[in-house]
Amino acid sequence: MGNFADEINKRRTFAIISHPDAGKTTLTEKFLLYGGAINLAGSVKGKATARHAVSDWMEIEKERGISVTSSVLQFEYGGFCINILDTPGHQDFSEDTYRTLMAADSAVMVIDASKGVEAQTRKLFKVCVMRRIPIFTFINKMDRDANDTFELLDEIEKELGIATCPINWPIGSGKSFKGVYERETRCVITYSDTEKGTKEGQATRIGIDDKDMLLSHIGEAFQTQLLDEIDLLDGASAEYDLDRIRAGELTPVFFGSALTNFGVEIFLQHFLKMTTTPLPRKADIGLIDPVENNFSAFVFKIQANMNKAHRDRVAFMRICSGKYDASMEVKHVQGGKVMRLSQPQQIMADERKILSEAYAGDIIGVFDPGIFSIGDTLCMPKEQFQYEGIPTFAPEHFARVRQLDTMKRKQFVKGITQIAQEGAIQIFQEFNTGMEEIIVGVVGVLQFDVLKYRLENEYNVDIRLENLPYEHIRWIENKDIDLDKLTGTSDMKKIKDLKGNPLLLFVNQWSVGMTIERNKGLVLSEFGRN
Repeated sequence: MGNFADEINKRRTFAIISHPDAGKTTLTEKFLLYGGAINLAGSVKGKATARHAVSDWMEIEKERGISVTSSVLQFEYGGFCINILDTPGHQDFSEDTYRTLMAADSAVMVIDASKGVEAQTRKLFKVCVMRRIPIFTFINKMDRDANDTFELLDEIEKELGIATCPINWPIGSGKSFKGVYERETRCVITYSDTEKGTKEGQATRIGIDDKDMLLSHIGEAFQTQLLDEIDLLDGASAEYDLDRIRAGELTPVFFGSALTNFGVEIFLQHFLKMTTTPLPRKADIGLIDPVENNFSAFVFKIQANMNKAHRDRVAFMRICSGKYDASMEVKHVQGGKVMRLSQPQQIMADERKILSEAYAGDIIGVFDPGIFSIGDTLCMPKEQFQYEGIPTFAPEHFARVRQLDTMKRKQFVKGITQIAQEGAIQIFQEFNTGMEEIIVGVVGVLQFDVLKYRLENEYNVDIRLENLPYEHIRWIENKDIDLDKLTGTSDMKKIKDLKGNPLLLFVNQWSVGMTIERNKGLVLSEFGRN
């Protein structure tokens, strides 16, 4: 038991979230560099010949230089086994990020020092607050001109409603960035540029009381400013309180530059001291403890065609409790089947490693023959419980899908169904028809491009999308409502999802209330459940 508990206790599972371009993928790469998982970090954007970031594996991501899907990366560092969930920053892919946050125990929020809190950061942050998961802030790009440090902290507190506790403090920014002051050790760590994707770099540590040494490294103006700011900081910022950090009420703040690799290892070391071991999870029978309970897991993501040669589907699951052994049989609760998981693997971007065992906190990918859905629970054959469902977010953009070559009907239906099972798009049918009339709904319009691109490249199917005017979708909660007799508004459309559940689309928000008024007892919901 001891060894088994030790394995679980050394796991740390976190998601990295940010607005696009804040440097999240670069930071992820530098973590991997310290863990020895890669030898040279790749530049995310750049010329066609440039190396692509390890965590961006889909063709469209390489072309556009943005992360479209979440990657799962594992590495060892300092006696810990770390699982990083890298998420797409672009808001059109935020639904994938929401689901990924369900599988993490904490979140690292990356903020661009010259831009501060941006729209997407707010949205994702709310999900963290909803889940009460600890948030660690890395203010990036200090090698460029940055906003005033006090203003940055003030913005985090006001915009996100969370107290901040700076663990270190920057000295200058851009061309005059000198390094950071570490509050706990009362030392200045001088800035050294190691841009070429390597981890070597000489940083000098100088005690704050070593006035002469400090003066020679940072100059008189910065020395005076730093001493004034330290006085201000000690009086104004929230006290360091680990319990509040773990409750998601206080965010520790770090400064650095992921590109030049300054401050990344400092952040990683502090982060590992502050984060928790895998946390208990809520199920319909109560909390499931990671160490006390047998193996259990839930599916939070499904990805088709990770391997071009095999056209496969991989279900990603977070192990919530116990130990997984490749020889064991498990129960797929929603499907009611006892089975062996096929080809369990850990995935490092698009490289795979077949596993013989894994522990609570780990993320594993298993081959999915088409039986898993997002939110499904797996547990031991003699047990029966379900983890709480993952909400389906209401799409805001809709289009009718026209297939250009009707001879490829089979590939088309297969392709669009598989992409929908990944949760990136939702597909619906006209209320009284079969799969002839397909309507697709997405959270962000860029998803339409991805759908078209993937159907073309992965399934060899060309489509045309006709945008529809609808902006509001509602699930019908009452099972006994006769849809033929439903009195709606002129801008309402009746549709159904793949499971046959009835839904309503509206052009105008006010039509929703009007439809409820006209149909006694009708209950409409903004969220579906997986």
